[in-house]
Amino acid sequence: MSTIINLRDFCRLNRDWVLETTEALVGLESPTTDKAAVDRCGAALAARLQAIGGRVTRLPRPDRGDHLLAEFGCGTSQILMLGHFDTVWPVGQLDRMPLTRIDGRLHGPGVFDMKAGIAIAMLATRALLETGAPLHHRIVMLWTTDEEVGSESSRAAIEDEARRSTAVLVLEPSLPGGAVKTSRKGCGTYQLTVRGVAAHAGIEPQKGASAVQELAHQILRVNALQDLERGISVNVVQVSGGLRSNVIPDEARATVDVRVPTAAAAAEIEAAFRALRPVDARTSVDAAGGIDRPPLERTDLVLRLYKQAQDVARELGQALAEGGTGGGSDGNFTAALGVPTLDGLGAIGDGAHALHEHVDIETLTDRAALVAGLITRIQ
Repeated sequence: MSTIINLRDFCRLNRDWVLETTEALVGLESPTTDKAAVDRCGAALAARLQAIGGRVTRLPRPDRGDHLLAEFGCGTSQILMLGHFDTVWPVGQLDRMPLTRIDGRLHGPGVFDMKAGIAIAMLATRALLETGAPLHHRIVMLWTTDEEVGSESSRAAIEDEARRSTAVLVLEPSLPGGAVKTSRKGCGTYQLTVRGVAAHAGIEPQKGASAVQELAHQILRVNALQDLERGISVNVVQVSGGLRSNVIPDEARATVDVRVPTAAAAAEIEAAFRALRPVDARTSVDAAGGIDRPPLERTDLVLRLYKQAQDVARELGQALAEGGTGGGSDGNFTAALGVPTLDGLGAIGDGAHALHEHVDIETLTDRAALVAGLITRIQ
């Protein structure tokens, strides 16, 4: 019997284990902004990682939940399994969105994004270690606590571990139908601040220079940067300005969401924002911010990993599609370093950040077998 089939059979025999692990993690609510709640979930996760043979290191953070690093096996080279256990849901969401099994689906806040993915990674690791499958690298897991708010406190750890790794497998949710993610757009936010000259709007408006009017000019310029055919989206998402109804406004602000498919496109957009100049010379325009998650591009290194995963899926009797998404993940950071990265290896389901969030229960075990099989193929 082949290694892949052995891994599949082990995972299927442990269906109840992966389901119970998922439910236990979902039952411990962990909104990014609630450190105490996130750390409670982290403590339980650390205990479970230790129970399956992991050497767990807590990475303390003062203002976010503590990140967890778990190591399995030995050797000088490593495969990194990456993801997060913070969620967008507040404590108490379980009362409004209870953990339930309905028609083959497990519903609950954070189950799809991405606590089931963590359970899948754990089952895959158990399968590798307990079946004696051939391993060319030790396995390292990094589970972080601030992905949903930009990964500021975890980025350095993510990049450090990625640089030590032969490949990075990201356990974020799959695309519809189970497709993995071979590209993700880079994400950024710019803050436009316009300063003008205040004046009485009724008595001497000619002495004023409206920051709101100037911001309107700048918004038109920013909107013109959008090029959806090239995959570049630029959207003004928040606007504010003005103090009173009878005062020419001397300050106005806008927040701009930017998504770019390539590093070259990111550089182009960055240059365009830095080149903004006022139409009214009496005003000033400042553009702060930038691309804070570089794009995960569909490189030859990414495609090689995908082809290996596709071969494993074929042995499992499955088809494995690929696709891209406009949302970012921590895999963006690792891919930008040139480390082979495959994303979307987590649960199959739907409803990330939505009230109908769920995973397909019966696919959890074969998803773990896919991850385990892929690890055996990476040289």
